[in-house]
Amino acid sequence: MRYLLFVLPLALLAALVAIFATSMDRDTDLIRSVLIDKPAPDFTMAALAGSGVPGFSTETLKGEVTLVNVFASWCIPCRDEHPLLEQISDVTGIRIFGINQADVPDNALAFLTELGNPYAAIGVDANRRVSIDWGVYGVPETFLVDAEGTIVFKHTGPLSVEAISKNLIPAIETARS
Repeated sequence: MRYLLFVLPLALLAALVAIFATSMDRDTDLIRSVLIDKPAPDFTMAALAGSGVPGFSTETLKGEVTLVNVFASWCIPCRDEHPLLEQISDVTGIRIFGINQADVPDNALAFLTELGNPYAAIGVDANRRVSIDWGVYGVPETFLVDAEGTIVFKHTGPLSVEAISKNLIPAIETARS
């Protein structure tokens, strides 16, 4: 009986290690969204005053493939990914819309003034309602919406060169075809 009390916990531990070891090939950067292949949520957001670009709505997303990036000036990873957003726009020609989440407008403007504005439209989501409807876990998050207004791709966390080349660019090419 004592032998069983000693061996049983070890066997359970070994089983757990085996389960976790076999699941290590999963892409931890990709968090599945229930909104993939579904229409973008219904919303309308006012423009970020002083940004020089309009706000946007569900209807504005239709007509061409659009990258929607959720950002905030207080978000350090947003600052890190920001130069990549400008490169994506330059390389792919895709339009990028920004959802400015729970931010002080003056801080958001200072962020864009310092780092540049890659966004063709910026909607203010002061109370995070739109972000919640999009299923945002936290900033930054990036969505790809096809020309029909359907969400076809989601990246959680800051974009990286690898994520862009491995996941985002192929998703853009598929959405355009």
